[in-house]
Amino acid sequence: MKQIRHAKFQIGQVVSHRIFAFRGVIFDVDPEFNNTEEWYQSIPEDIRPSRDQPFYHLFAENADSEYVAYVSEQNLVADTSGVPLRHPQIKDMFDKPQNGVYRVKSPHIN
Repeated sequence: MKQIRHAKFQIGQVVSHRIFAFRGVIFDVDPEFNNTEEWYQSIPEDIRPSRDQPFYHLFAENADSEYVAYVSEQNLVADTSGVPLRHPQIKDMFDKPQNGVYRVKSPHIN
């Protein structure tokens, strides 16, 4: 019987990678790995994460650029720095953060 895993982090939460120098805001969660085999195999074997854990889609950024990242739960930690994110796609999906968590924008009904 397969064990049900619950995501540790939530949509809108700011997180940092525990190995690499980048951070971002979560905009989607997969309950387990859901990317290509090629992507998975491109990760060095000594740091390749297990597939059977939540994976998070992030609007990510480092000192040089902004991008979308796909990261395993084991490689994320909560970012409590309070430093604003600059990723340009954040404003399309989220309102400004409250207590360190970005809130998904309410849909506009005409």
